Amino acid sequence: GIGIVREGVRLSADQARPGDVILLSGSLGDHGIAILAEREGIEFETALKSDSAPLHGLVAAMLDAHPAIHCLRDPTRGGLASSLNEIAAKSRAGMRLKESTLPVREEVRGACEMLGLDPLYVANEGKLVAIVAPEAADPVLAAMRAHPLGADARAIGVVTEAHPGAVLLETVLGTTRVVDM
Repeated sequence: GIGIVREGVRLSADQARPGDVILLSGSLGDHGIAILAEREGIEFETALKSDSAPLHGLVAAMLDAHPAIHCLRDPTRGGLASSLNEIAAKSRAGMRLKESTLPVREEVRGACEMLGLDPLYVANEGKLVAIVAPEAADPVLAAMRAHPLGADARAIGVVTEAHPGAVLLETVLGTTRVVDM
């Protein structure tokens, strides 16, 4: 990508701080499962489509809403899990996700179950993960939802002081598991 970072904005994987909110712009795994199905000739009952899209307009809307965005990543290679692990390691902070908040389309969830994949590790091309200061979470989330590429955006977790460098997932069963690289 080519562009100019706005004056006063510092976006970096080492900027996540305890209390920050983790925002995701939409559903997980759409691109990776669509590409896998195409490459391997796997046919599903429903059409799977890549989510590939340019995100510069969404990012501009987010920065217009509030400048306290600490980190932005596209969860492509290694999916959301790898992106968050990279940020946690570089920031020396922990990440705590809530499984119940993770958006995964039913057709992608079904394909992942059939293929033995975890949607957290499946590539995304038209999605982003943002780490934002607590006071920025609501305005940035509202701006994301007002943009066509962020209509399904949601808060999925928080940055913590506990377990620096690790990403944990609170499961729907009430247990916690480590989300590694």
